[in-house]
Formats: sequence, structure tokens, C-alpha cells
Amino acid sequence: MGYKYILEHVGYTAADPHTGVSREILRDINLTIPAEKILTITGPSGSGKSSLLLLLNLMRDATAGRILLDGEDIRRLDVLELRRRVGIVFQKPYLFKGTVEYNILMGPRLRGVNPDFSPGWLLERVGLSPSMLEQEATNLSGGEQQRVALARTLANSPEVLLLDEVTASLDSNSARFIEDLVRELCREQGLTVVWVTHDLEQVERVGDNNVMLVEGRLLEGRTAV
Repeated sequence: MGYKYILEHVGYTAADPHTGVSREILRDINLTIPAEKILTITGPSGSGKSSLLLLLNLMRDATAGRILLDGEDIRRLDVLELRRRVGIVFQKPYLFKGTVEYNILMGPRLRGVNPDFSPGWLLERVGLSPSMLEQEATNLSGGEQQRVALARTLANSPEVLLLDEVTASLDSNSARFIEDLVRELCREQGLTVVWVTHDLEQVERVGDNNVMLVEGRLLEGRTAV
């Protein structure tokens, strides 16, 4: 099996924003992330799950160890290109003021490329109507904004999709739709997915493999059933 990421003795220490006191958030993480599979990460709140996710596209920089993407240290990669290859969607979607179409096409336009898809097709892909393209993105419902945020990330044709509790605030039908879509993308486009979730039933539904973080340490992973 090929591996997309290899993490070697990765640690992350950061100052508490309230006290200024440094705290070790992640310690001695050794992990291989299979290519074209879904890895779920679970664990108690405050265990470092979101921090680990942010290290994978240099939104945070590891303070120990190294992270390899396709065998290359991510610190040697151009950051903007890395974040195109490794897209991230957060629990609370952040959309820019402007239309839905403006948000979806932002990544390709910033790179100066013409996308090989229509924005309407991509909206349909995430379960929304193309008629929404001209709507103000920030006026959408929370569930609609989450889907637009996912469409915007997919518009960059990423190799890796990082998902941080993306269905936590969605109703069960919307959550299942996102789960099915991500599994389909993984299968059809060869995406590698790293999905942080508290929902153990979701882990069973979507995860090819699962690892658990507790107090910044990685526990034994297992193959999801």
C-alpha cells in the first residue's frame, strides 16, 4: 500500500493565547497515512486532533520531527502549492463576501488557471442547485455554506482533503450526504482524506482506518469495520 503522508516523531508546542504559557499539544507522533483512503482521527476534546490536521498543510508548523508528503518534507514545498494540493474544510465554514460563484472560483483565479469544470456542475456535485451561483454566499444557511466551502476546496483539484468536524453542525441527512460524497470522491478521484470527528458511528461508516489521540499522544490505530 502506498502512503501519502509519513509523520516522524512530530511534536507541536504553542503558547496559550490567554496565559502566554507554552504547552506541548502534540508529542512524538509517528503515523503513516495511506494514499487514496479515508483516515479518521478521534479522541477527547483538547487532545490535539485539529492541531495535527493543521500541521498537514502548514497552517501550523511542527516544532519537532518532520512530515513527508509523497516522500518530500513539506517545509521544502511552496506553501501556496501545498495548500492547493492539500485542501481543508473546517467545522464552521468561512466564506468571503460575494456570490457563491465568486467563492467557488477563487482558488483557480488566484492561480491564474481556467478550471476544467463549470461552477454549476460543482454545486450539483455537493448537492446544491446551480441556481444558487449568484446568491450572496454569506446569506446561505449553515448547511449550504458548508457545502459551498467543500465545493470551493474541490475547485482546486486537491490530492488530499482535510476535514475538521465538517458534519458536526449538520442535520443527519446533510451529514450522510457529505459522508457519501467524500467516499465517492475518494473512490473515483483517488483522494486521500484525513477526517477529524467525535462521532464514532461516523468513524464506522466512513473510515478505512482510525487513530485516536489522547493528551497529544497517538494511540494504536485500527482498521475500521
